[in-house]
Amino acid sequence: MDAVDRKILAELQRDGRQSVTELAERVRLSLSPCHRRLRALEAAGVITGYRAQLDAHVLGLTFDALVFVTMRKSDHETIGAFEQAVAAIPNVLQAQRLFGDPDYLLRVLTRDQTAFQQLYDTALTTLPGVQRLSSTLVMKSVVENRSLPL
Repeated sequence: MDAVDRKILAELQRDGRQSVTELAERVRLSLSPCHRRLRALEAAGVITGYRAQLDAHVLGLTFDALVFVTMRKSDHETIGAFEQAVAAIPNVLQAQRLFGDPDYLLRVLTRDQTAFQQLYDTALTTLPGVQRLSSTLVMKSVVENRSLPL
């Protein structure tokens, strides 16, 4: 990956909807080489997809919680079952396995406190292998959806 590829990636992070023609102009390449580089970056798995960023608050998803998960066991089968089950819950926006205690950090987004409580009681507490859940509310997001530093 060279400096031109990094410029292409930076531009796409800034505006993923721009046409290849616009992209080529912004990175100062002709259309064909820009298109070839773009396809190569996609084929290499550097670009994993394109999507719109949505405003959760405008969509009524205003309750943002972080849930810390401590597992009862950390064997391969339990971890696999937990990760598969948590990945199937649409309100879990992020699930990260951590070193140390707790074992996982989940970012959960719901309409309101009642919806969170219902999700907590019916889905999160029944996840395989969970020993303890602890949650805290997000007061404010300071950095979010940041582009990767290239």
